[in-house]
Order: sequence, then C-alpha cells, then structure tokens
Amino acid sequence: MSEALRIAEGQGLDLVEISPTATPPLVKVIDYGKFKYEAQKKANEAKQKQLVVQLKEIQLKPNIEKHDLETKLNHAKKFLEDGDKIKMVMQFRGREMAYKDAGMEKFKSILVSVVEMGAVVEQEPLMQGNRIITILAPDKQIVKMAQQRARELAQKKAEEKAARREGKLKNNNE
Repeated sequence: MSEALRIAEGQGLDLVEISPTATPPLVKVIDYGKFKYEAQKKANEAKQKQLVVQLKEIQLKPNIEKHDLETKLNHAKKFLEDGDKIKMVMQFRGREMAYKDAGMEKFKSILVSVVEMGAVVEQEPLMQGNRIITILAPDKQIVKMAQQRARELAQKKAEEKAARREGKLKNNNE
C-alpha cells in the first residue's frame, strides 16, 4: 500500500481505494478530480436524454361549446405529442348535477376523440363527488417520437453552443 502511494505521488496522481475489504486491498492510481468531472459530465448527458413525463390537466364543463372543445382537444394533442400524461376533469355545478348521466356520455365521446389522437386510457372515467376524472397517457410510439425529438433538440442546442463558442474564439483570435 505504501509503495502504491509512493508511485501515485511520483506521477502526481491520486491513489483511490476500490475494494477495501479485499486482501490485499484493491487500489487504483488515477487523477481523482478528472474522474469526478467525467462522472458528472456523464450524469448531465444522461439527464438531458431523459424525457420527464408531466401530468397536464384539462378541465371541461358538461355544457362546453364545440369551438371550446376543439381548443381543449388541440391542447390535449399537443400534450400527447410532448409525451405528457393528461388528467381530464369534467366538473358539474349546481343544476348540472341532475344530468350526470348525460355528462358522462359526453365525457366518454370526448375520450374517444382523444384516444383516436394516440392516447391510452390509464384510469377509466370515475365519478368523484361533482367531478368525472380520468387519466390518459400517450401511446408508446408517440413517447419514442417525443424522446427522439428531445434528443435532436439537445443535440442542436449543443451544436449551436459550440458554433457560438467557436465564433467567439475566431473573433478573439482576429
């Protein structure tokens, strides 16, 4: 162990203990600062490639107009394309509570149109108090496309950053 420490100091590197319980203990001669930097860099790259799935909420009323419904469905389509889950809520107020069955039928017809966009029903519509709630997730293929798009965007940003950095270096050298 002392010989390994002497070798590491002679090379200007660090002696890192890999397996202290082994006989003899397993050590490695490396530049520990560089090792930590590269590990952090790998972790950041992995984090950039991840797709974070968020839960977006779309609120509806039982007497929603056609144009308003189209707008909500366009939002749902965008959320699905981004790879996010959707929580759809239809809330009943006052006298609307007397027409829960009609509201449920309308909600199910809305669900059909969202499923046609590429959604999968994770939780069937449930009546909870004065609300009907369901959770939808994007189809696996849509998620893969969203991940691919996210990777392409990250790569494009990195290339633009490198180009800007290179442009600054050229300007400084001139």
